[in-house]
Amino acid sequence: MIDPLRDVPSEVTVVEVGPRDGLQNETAAIDIADRIALVDDLSAAGLPVIEAGAFVSPRWVPQMADSAAVLSGITPRPGARYPVLVPNLKGFEAALAAGAKEVSIFAAASETFSCKNINASIEESFERFRLVLQAARARRIPVRGYVSCVLGCPYEGTIAPGAVADVAGRLLEMGCFEIALGDTIGVGNPLSTSDLLHAVASVTPLSYVAAHFHDTYGQALANVLVALEQGCATIDAAVGGLGGCPYARGASGNLATEDLLYMLDGMGVRTGVDLDAVIRIGQTICARLGKAPASKLALARR
Repeated sequence: MIDPLRDVPSEVTVVEVGPRDGLQNETAAIDIADRIALVDDLSAAGLPVIEAGAFVSPRWVPQMADSAAVLSGITPRPGARYPVLVPNLKGFEAALAAGAKEVSIFAAASETFSCKNINASIEESFERFRLVLQAARARRIPVRGYVSCVLGCPYEGTIAPGAVADVAGRLLEMGCFEIALGDTIGVGNPLSTSDLLHAVASVTPLSYVAAHFHDTYGQALANVLVALEQGCATIDAAVGGLGGCPYARGASGNLATEDLLYMLDGMGVRTGVDLDAVIRIGQTICARLGKAPASKLALARR
């Protein structure tokens, strides 16, 4: 029997990525008012960190258009954080003008995926990020770093843990306060997750690492448990299990926030989040999108 006070952190920060990573792959039109309501509802449910949008090209990610309007329209809850994704210095400046107080950048451990996703090699991406981090440091804006394809790539297959550790280490050296390891296509399993985290732990304490799993093959919660046992105390998830990746064919949704909370609550791990409220929020946004929630818990409680 797992003793949460010994084997896993007693408290976990849940980073809600539904309003950004969850919605960016949807084909249905999403009203700005619905996006604002989603962020506000998640905030009221006690989520401490909610990705509010992305300042990327609307040509390539149309669902993230008007993120400035979303950011200005939400009602911030004291103590909560509302980061936004930025691809480069131009995106950072637009986010700053919209009032962003925290941003995220996204690198990849796969050379091919980096080129497909942001039209830049890994090395070229670091040149872009260096400018963002310099500007952010001057304005005292915290920057989170994502690493995509940490357990597999749709183009290159298996990714070596050392390659992930190298990218994560460089992002930390450049000034990111946290590194989110993303299993973009959901191919990881508990053993490969453990190997990955051991490699990353060689360049940074896992207290600086967040786990971001997709549930393509139903492995996300098992992988989260491995991450918790190894010292990760920050987990990304998306309400309703929304998500996917526009540049990763076959990638299904993120780990559902509802399912994550149910597991953590059952283990006695504190999150400060209202599970029942999140279930209702997931049902509401999925109904607006014309789809059933991917959350197994939400489906069981319909």
